[in-house]
Amino acid sequence: MKNRFTRSISCVAAASLTAFFCMFWQGAWAQQYPNKVVRMIVPFGAGGPADLFARYLGQRLQAPLGQSFVIEDRPGAGSIIGTDAVAKSPADGYTLLVMSNTHTVNETLVPKKPFALMKDFVPIAPINYSDLLLVVHPSLPVKSVKELLALAKAKPNALNYASSGTGTPYHMAGELFKAMAKVDILHVPHKSSGDARTSVMSGQVEMMMDAITTMAPTAKSGRVRALATTGKQRSSITPDVPTVSEAGVPGYEATIWLGIMAPAGTPKPIIDRLNAEITKIVSRPDVKKAWNEQGAVPMMMTPAEFEKYLNSDIAKWAKIVKLAGAQADR
Repeated sequence: MKNRFTRSISCVAAASLTAFFCMFWQGAWAQQYPNKVVRMIVPFGAGGPADLFARYLGQRLQAPLGQSFVIEDRPGAGSIIGTDAVAKSPADGYTLLVMSNTHTVNETLVPKKPFALMKDFVPIAPINYSDLLLVVHPSLPVKSVKELLALAKAKPNALNYASSGTGTPYHMAGELFKAMAKVDILHVPHKSSGDARTSVMSGQVEMMMDAITTMAPTAKSGRVRALATTGKQRSSITPDVPTVSEAGVPGYEATIWLGIMAPAGTPKPIIDRLNAEITKIVSRPDVKKAWNEQGAVPMMMTPAEFEKYLNSDIAKWAKIVKLAGAQADR
């Protein structure tokens, strides 16, 4: 009995000592982090909100962390190509994922992905959210949502809407619009939001819901016609443009949000440090002012709060995917 008791005490002591050294090692590693360039992978095309805000954030992380944050755009397959590259990267804090509600949608829309979001990644922090802007090419003979709906109902499947790919916020916003308005409009997926935008501006596709942060200037220039915004309230940068809800589809709401995740297993001290620095940046008055002028609203959460938010968003979009009958076409 004495030998067994002695062995048990020894095992407990060894385990405690191992845990102590592990925590000490991780803490020391976090204090030295980063000591080389950090890559932020954007699994969407250049020029979209994820790309633009990732660059904005990366530039402002360099000073407090003392290293460069390099943005790499890896679009394709509705974010899956770039996201899978991050999932397979070392869990050391030097490869980060810039993600959006595309990822929470894909948990239901694309169940056979090579990764599972909440298993293969760990949440770091959200960045911001913004409304979408419903726009049409000027050649389309509609000047309001009600006129658009009348045309769509008169000519089922005659109109097309562009998106940056299946499962992206632009796609899901369009499917939700179709389901709630009870209209048939064909989805035309593109490789990136830039490609989708170009198709609408050239008239190859009649309409799209695009991030207000990037589409508002185009609408103001007259290259597209803005019909509505997708938030609960009118946007401060397009105050004369009604919401979809008030313009003809009561209760409609869709936004795009962005966040940062890391491969599962990334040491918690590194996650916490990144969260603290990102929160400081998005809390700054000058950042809030600059983003407000673009129609973006900063988001601030702890890693645990962001994890809860992600799980809630996965459940929300699962219902909408089923409501819209959306299917991955890749």
